[in-house]
Amino acid sequence: MAREKLKVLIVDDQAGVRFLLDIVVRESGHKSYMAQNGMEAIEMAFSIKPDLIFMDVRMPLIGGLEALGKIKAAKPEIQVIIMTAYGSEQTVSEAKSKGAWCYIAKPFDVEEIKELLKKFVDEFDDFAESKVAGCM
Repeated sequence: MAREKLKVLIVDDQAGVRFLLDIVVRESGHKSYMAQNGMEAIEMAFSIKPDLIFMDVRMPLIGGLEALGKIKAAKPEIQVIIMTAYGSEQTVSEAKSKGAWCYIAKPFDVEEIKELLKKFVDEFDDFAESKVAGCM
């Protein structure tokens, strides 16, 4: 049986994006945590052990793709959705090669976020062991 309440980490240097995603995640019945850069994301990946991370690409200190690589190397069970307003085929390819579960373009639609959360819950029976094709 799928676990219905996720621990979701939201990582973006823009407060407005973090707060919007926080509302969507909580209204969808999940627990949300927020970080404002890749360094905080790496630290929180170890401390809170989220099921899912929404991570921006361009951030200060450590960018999202670098943080993705570090998180997936140490915690491959954590799934990451990469978000960016500056998408390119190279960015998508790098995100995929580093283990991103999904890639979405900003600005995104709130309904798209709700659907991704639903898909994640529906397809992951055991978050620590299951693998899903993702949305890429």
